[in-house]
Amino acid sequence: MKLKPALIYTCTLFFCFALNAQTGVNKDKFRLEIQPASDKIMIDGLMMEQSWKNAKTAKDFFYKWPKDTGEVPLKTEVKATYNENFLYIAATCFDDGEHVIRTLKRDVMIWGSDGFGVMLDPLNQQTNGFIFYTNPLGVQTEGLLSGMGSGGDGMSRDWDNKWFVETNQNEDGSWTLEMAIPFKTLRYNPNIKEWGINFIRCDLGNNAYSTWAKIPLQMNGTDISFMGTLEWKEPPSETKSNFSIIPYITGGVSQDYEDGDGTVEPTFDLGLDAKVAVSSSLNLDLTVNPDFSQIEVDVQQTNLTRFNLFFPERRTFFLENSDLFADYGIRPIRPFFSRRIGLDDDGNAIPIVGGARLSGNLTESLRVGLMSMQTGKTDEQAAQNYSVATFQQRIFKRSSIQGIYINRQSFTGGEVDKNDFGRNFGGEFNYVVPDGKWSAWAGIHGSIKPEKFAKTNFFQTGFNYSVKRFEALNSFASVGENYIADVGFIRRLDNYDAARDTTVRLGYHQLFSDYTFRIFPKNESTSIFNRQAIGLQLFNVWNEDWSRNLSRIEASYNINLKNTSGFSVGVNFTSETLPFETNLIDEDLYDNLPVGVYNYTTFDIGYDSNSRKLFGYELGFSIGEFYNGSIFQFEAEINYRKQPWGVFALNFERNIVTLPENFGEARLWLIGPKIEINFNKNMFWTTFLQYNTQADNFNINSRLQWRYSPMSDLFIVYTDNYSVENFGLKTRAFVLKLNYWLTI
Repeated sequence: MKLKPALIYTCTLFFCFALNAQTGVNKDKFRLEIQPASDKIMIDGLMMEQSWKNAKTAKDFFYKWPKDTGEVPLKTEVKATYNENFLYIAATCFDDGEHVIRTLKRDVMIWGSDGFGVMLDPLNQQTNGFIFYTNPLGVQTEGLLSGMGSGGDGMSRDWDNKWFVETNQNEDGSWTLEMAIPFKTLRYNPNIKEWGINFIRCDLGNNAYSTWAKIPLQMNGTDISFMGTLEWKEPPSETKSNFSIIPYITGGVSQDYEDGDGTVEPTFDLGLDAKVAVSSSLNLDLTVNPDFSQIEVDVQQTNLTRFNLFFPERRTFFLENSDLFADYGIRPIRPFFSRRIGLDDDGNAIPIVGGARLSGNLTESLRVGLMSMQTGKTDEQAAQNYSVATFQQRIFKRSSIQGIYINRQSFTGGEVDKNDFGRNFGGEFNYVVPDGKWSAWAGIHGSIKPEKFAKTNFFQTGFNYSVKRFEALNSFASVGENYIADVGFIRRLDNYDAARDTTVRLGYHQLFSDYTFRIFPKNESTSIFNRQAIGLQLFNVWNEDWSRNLSRIEASYNINLKNTSGFSVGVNFTSETLPFETNLIDEDLYDNLPVGVYNYTTFDIGYDSNSRKLFGYELGFSIGEFYNGSIFQFEAEINYRKQPWGVFALNFERNIVTLPENFGEARLWLIGPKIEINFNKNMFWTTFLQYNTQADNFNINSRLQWRYSPMSDLFIVYTDNYSVENFGLKTRAFVLKLNYWLTI
């Protein structure tokens, strides 16, 4: 009986293998021939050159959202050409001149503004690619696309590189653009004559998203499996030199009243990053004494669970081709999590001495990743080396076999400490049919520690089915109590025993199911909504002996209106067994909840306003039982934009927890005002305040960024931390950082 869940899902996986895979999808239906430029292209958004008059045109875009049928309200026409250095893209976006533009800041809120983007898969393998996006005022966003896994909707907007764009507003309300994308920026094979390509247009005035190569409604608009073909008669030759060096210098002052006497301490540092193109498709990143002082602070969260929260990686060095390293396992169980490198459990920085990362395509179908990072010694921790090796081999049309090896090694006195290391290894098989409707996956991982533990494996499998009206996801995972990922994130493994003040590892099995049924209006012209959705989520957790740990059922109803507003209601039934005495609020003031079974129900309701308006808001309420007490939660996000130069936001969260007897009560506040002032497309001032009573912290983070040259910045950062209870100053810092991107 113990093997039933794993057996069921493994059989499901083999059933998916037997499906009849489609071929081609859009590659043959949508083709754009590209010719070399006949004259010099001036990037001014005007398209006056003869090369544009000679270029072929891609037009007749298809609806992507809120439906995938019918004629798109506003037309889009796209052309492409090139020379020895650049791929040029030009587009005419017909419009009425009333644009929705949320910000002038790079990489921010791109799907909430009018805009146009080109998606490229230079290797034409449906494994990874690029997106370059702009809005009517020429604000840039670039990102990496990942085509593997369920749905093929991976996108990282944190990747940065040099490229150029200018736009122009026409008298008839339309706007035009010209992009120049350096071949040095792309990873490609000069022998491949057909690239994957697609274009996406966001028309917020009509609440319409459209693409050139048609993508079904249930798929993400950046799904690279639906790309058309960019046909080269003469592909671009391999770039002769592609080496960028980005040195930086920082200086400032800091004060520490929490662990020190508040003495003003001067700070000064310097270092550099470098990018080396080993080939057109393989890149080497180097860093020496990296500094991440300009990275925005984490958005704080209230935690009323028994487990740690997940905070995403924000540091730029770890982001390019990050899917090669980070996409193993499933979301709450990640064998590799780069935030473990150079940050402690409280988010405090541990100095990184340097590192190197090689990533990209070794062949057309084989991607590889090698990374090694060295951290310095601190008072609490010895010097550490973190090394990772990974590969991803494409098979069939868009499926893959991938493997990873992770090693954390401690050093004492400059020597390897043979009694302090952690190693993880694993392999996975991801199967995806070309049209993305069916996907399935399976993987097994292990860990090695000096103690030579038993029960060191992690196994997972599952499948996903997605069509226009219905979607079903089922995922099963089993984690041994001694599967220890020193450089990973395993959410439920460590359980705190409040009575003994210790943490106990408990292995577990989990089964997650998510079903969605969508309802579309019969008469679109008279209906006020775009779609309705009924959802059901089932989450079950068992201990290693298959005794019940957790059972949760969530039912929901969502409606999306034509004016972009939305409404949702839901109910949540939970039955949880506490394996140890647990204190959820304050162990110094209240008694521990006893071991036992707790059944509780909560009700949720939410509303999102019209996102196209200058003033918008999102509201959410939750009320019901909580263990053997009650809970009330209220969340609000209020935004006002002074288009396009200002964004003023307020995030607000209130939690009231009341438990009977002396088990505790809490009235928690989490308030986060944020102000963004965009002086122009190259200078931004952002101030973020976070008032968190649970963490007893009030944080002020104010950052001025001046992009004085492409990809080169001056940052001025001021940050304060105060105690909420007595408003005493904890820490203060003022930092100035200057970097320069030099391409050789």
